[in-house]
Amino acid sequence: MTSPDHIPPKPPRSVLAGIFAFPPNRETLGGTAYFIVENTGNILIDSPPWDTEIHQFLKSHGGVKWWVFTHRDALTANIAQIQELLNCSLLVQEQEAYLLPNLPVTAFSEEFSLSLTTSAVWTPGYSPGSSCIYHQSHGGILFTGRHLLPTGPDGVAPLRRPKTFHWLRQLRSVEKLRQRFSADTLYYIAPAANLGALQGDTLVPNASHKLESLDLQALQQTDAIL
Repeated sequence: MTSPDHIPPKPPRSVLAGIFAFPPNRETLGGTAYFIVENTGNILIDSPPWDTEIHQFLKSHGGVKWWVFTHRDALTANIAQIQELLNCSLLVQEQEAYLLPNLPVTAFSEEFSLSLTTSAVWTPGYSPGSSCIYHQSHGGILFTGRHLLPTGPDGVAPLRRPKTFHWLRQLRSVEKLRQRFSADTLYYIAPAANLGALQGDTLVPNASHKLESLDLQALQQTDAIL
């Protein structure tokens, strides 16, 4: 699956105990994938850059039980081959399940429980099936795909892009998250892109406070940015 002149990606980085971030994947517009190590089965979020080293890393940590996709831009052409190697279950929101034809996909509607501590939540807007993954450890971590992205070293917000599917629905999805979580249940946001804005960090702390501080009414008038 790799060419002779293939340059292996950097190894995954531990960002919290049991939580790893992969280097950006050029096949997913520079997206960052994550890996949750759980006693009941590990969870891979989005598509890491793939080679034998990444495969060995996942195997050495107990393999993958669930491979979850937060949005359509996280899909790659080699998902079928990787899924066969990992022998894992695939999860995607039902409006984007058609993008994985002839694969054993589990599609969900509003919410799906991956384990006692981890669930997928539908947050449409960036794409029709855009979703966030919530994990209860470390005060609560929300893996947001491209639904919420860093805006600076200490900021996070929905960003309107030219390819955004439905901006107002995305803002309503942000409000849904604000109503669902509090400072007691959500401390970190783990975005899948724009990590350069964090100046070397990967996670955005004080996540609940940052969500509450967003002016969603003002954001309605935001123009798309490149």
